[in-house]
Amino acid sequence: MPRISRMQRDEVQPAAVAIYDRYLRDRGNVPNMFRTMAHRPEIFETIIAHMEAVLNTGTLTKALKELVIVRTSQLNRTPYCLASHTTICRKLGWSEAQLAALDQPGTGEFTEREKVAIHLAEVMTLDAHGYTDADFARLRSFFSEGEVVELMAAIGLFNYFNRFNDLLQMEPTQPASKEELATAGVAVPA
Repeated sequence: MPRISRMQRDEVQPAAVAIYDRYLRDRGNVPNMFRTMAHRPEIFETIIAHMEAVLNTGTLTKALKELVIVRTSQLNRTPYCLASHTTICRKLGWSEAQLAALDQPGTGEFTEREKVAIHLAEVMTLDAHGYTDADFARLRSFFSEGEVVELMAAIGLFNYFNRFNDLLQMEPTQPASKEELATAGVAVPA
């Protein structure tokens, strides 16, 4: 059971209502983490903007960002983030074999570039001081400085989200009710 209540659409400030409605239209739910963060609108609104900048801008593919997010969430043993982001990885084309091999990236399921990104997620999550100059040189042989920032931002953001959700014992998000979808202007079948 979560340790902090989740705010419902009718409990949040107007700016948050717009965010809730967008998530209901686009995803069919509002993630429980965001319903919890909505207790502090200034944090909720800025984290949404930051997350969207990290995940939806830049030159790296969303698929690669999601892959390092899943590896980060595996290392942190965060069921909440794994539930949604493993599904996203599948939708973005990662195979079951690749997802199963994430904890052993040398198995041949990944390109060298992908292996380097996975290694960055592992070391940054478990011991950032352990990332050597040789590791960084190899990283830079595959990624521009801007792309390194993108990767590290995704990994860092999900280390934050993982810890937030783990400590609060966040449960995976379920689909919204028909009533909540209708309130947000989403057409629902009868």
